[in-house]
Amino acid sequence: MSKQEEAGLILKLYELRREEKMRTARDWYFRDFNPQSMADFNSAMFGAHSGHLRMVITYWDMAAALVNDGAIRLELFNNVNGEQFGVFSKIEPLLSEIRADYSPQFGAQLEKLIDATPEGRKRVAAIRERMKAVHATLAQQSAQAQTAS
Repeated sequence: MSKQEEAGLILKLYELRREEKMRTARDWYFRDFNPQSMADFNSAMFGAHSGHLRMVITYWDMAAALVNDGAIRLELFNNVNGEQFGVFSKIEPLLSEIRADYSPQFGAQLEKLIDATPEGRKRVAAIRERMKAVHATLAQQSAQAQTAS
């Protein structure tokens, strides 16, 4: 594939991420989706945000498939994207259970992309820890605001 065609795919992926429903789904995924167990995952999968969960994960799995199949070079993809690591960080601890309950291919393309990225698993782990810290800080601020009022 030519560099121009790759660039066109990257721009199309960006355009899709900017769509209003997708932005809402991505916001929910990063702000409110913090599964600690399969019960948490199932609650999201069968709750009001089921569409958001499925939209975000399948989007990044599809984007990863484009890289894994050679339509976009890994280096280019990772140079202009980083969100895939955050998406994967939230499901990675539960991935074997998710696959057992839903589909053995759940997130398989995304996982393959992470593993193909130099130090990809380390990046995922670091992001997961940063997200935990952010959520802890936000929870603390919320608790302080409630006691102050």
